[in-house]
Amino acid sequence: MNSYSTLQLAFDSGIATLTLSRPEKRNAISYELIADLLRALEQVKASPARVLIVTGAGKAFCSGMDLDNLKGLLGRTSEQNLEDSRTMASLFRALYEFPKVTIAAVNGPAIAGGTGLALLCDFTIAVPEAKFGYTEVRIGFVPGIVSNFLLRQVGEKIARELLLTGRIFDAQEALHLGLINEVVSADNLMTRARELAATLLENSPLSLAYTKRLLTDHARKELDSQMEAAIRENAGIRATADFREGISSFLEKRKPKWTGE
Repeated sequence: MNSYSTLQLAFDSGIATLTLSRPEKRNAISYELIADLLRALEQVKASPARVLIVTGAGKAFCSGMDLDNLKGLLGRTSEQNLEDSRTMASLFRALYEFPKVTIAAVNGPAIAGGTGLALLCDFTIAVPEAKFGYTEVRIGFVPGIVSNFLLRQVGEKIARELLLTGRIFDAQEALHLGLINEVVSADNLMTRARELAATLLENSPLSLAYTKRLLTDHARKELDSQMEAAIRENAGIRATADFREGISSFLEKRKPKWTGE
């Protein structure tokens, strides 16, 4: 059994439960968490488990990028920025194309990259207090990688509105937009996730695997070309003055002074 420093992975009766476990950091995405997630997904893929539940410890599902990692972005080279973007793209695609059925049990805010993780699962159920948002443009990022998935989920008009405003929206609106499947009370969240998993386990394992493969293959060619462009845009923005100002103002908790450069 592999050990992880940023998450917990448990197996029970055909169900794997992956819990992001940095509650003191609101389960923020760090380089270490990304590496752990990629490794854990491989472990679940190789296991007898047929359904994966992803949730968070504490009051947040995932609050976006870790502040310490955010500070470090200002000193990254262009090659490192490209590598970072490719790694994040690999994580999101690994979850989106995961061969076993996935359920996100969103126990609290899921912001920026956290929104990506929550909404890329096959099923997403959330507590009423959950918040979502593609907030990248508010701090000088480009939501390039997640945009490819969001466009497939809600269409261009809604995707443009969410990505260009960077606004936060709640669980009820996410349900209305078709981004999540259910809103359930906090005390019933994991029970409902396991009930859904149990229903899925009643289906043919081969039918589930073949259906997921069909859906993945249908999207792959388009994603391959779109993702490369998204990676370049995601990395390219990091060389700009607006990016440096966005990060600095966010860390200093002040309003950014954009120059458009």
